[in-house]
Amino acid sequence: MSTVLVCDDSPLARESLRRAVALVPGVDRVSVAGSGEEVLARWPIERPDLVLMDVRMPGIGGVEASRRLVTTHSGATVVMLTMAEDRDGVARAVSAGARGYLTKDATREELSATIALALAASAWATPARRARPTSPGDPPALTERELQVLGGMSRGRSNGEIGKELYLSEDTVKTHARRLFRKLGAADRAQAVALGYRWGFVR
Repeated sequence: MSTVLVCDDSPLARESLRRAVALVPGVDRVSVAGSGEEVLARWPIERPDLVLMDVRMPGIGGVEASRRLVTTHSGATVVMLTMAEDRDGVARAVSAGARGYLTKDATREELSATIALALAASAWATPARRARPTSPGDPPALTERELQVLGGMSRGRSNGEIGKELYLSEDTVKTHARRLFRKLGAADRAQAVALGYRWGFVR
């Protein structure tokens, strides 16, 4: 039984996300919170499998709440909710321990895929790995194309959209993406972007 806690200070956004997340296969229960402080108070009691945390909220905010949560509770898995243009918030959230991010204008398919991958990672990861995405050693050597594909991912572009920007076929973009994931040790786009921010490939 998988549970998700959605945290957003906007009641309308909370309810919209709650309904959308409840339709994701594998999610059995969705609860909501209105602040980072509320998440910190409730997580030890409810222990949801995944927290979707808005980056910018009144009070301590989503970034600090995520940092405190994963520092205190190594089993916590957090994915940030952010506006597409809020790169600074995403970078700070990843540094604070979030596993990845989801833009608020994501499609239902993107929402389902991100949640499914995050829940799968939460199920098999050890506590130490859950606490913070790993990036041991020196940064991997990425080709110019791989950097361009990663940059497109960080802007929320689909493989088809990235292909149009780079004058490449979608299959070619997918090939670059697979090599990129292998070099970064990433399981999905969200984790690849998170590691890209960590290593300075994405700014």
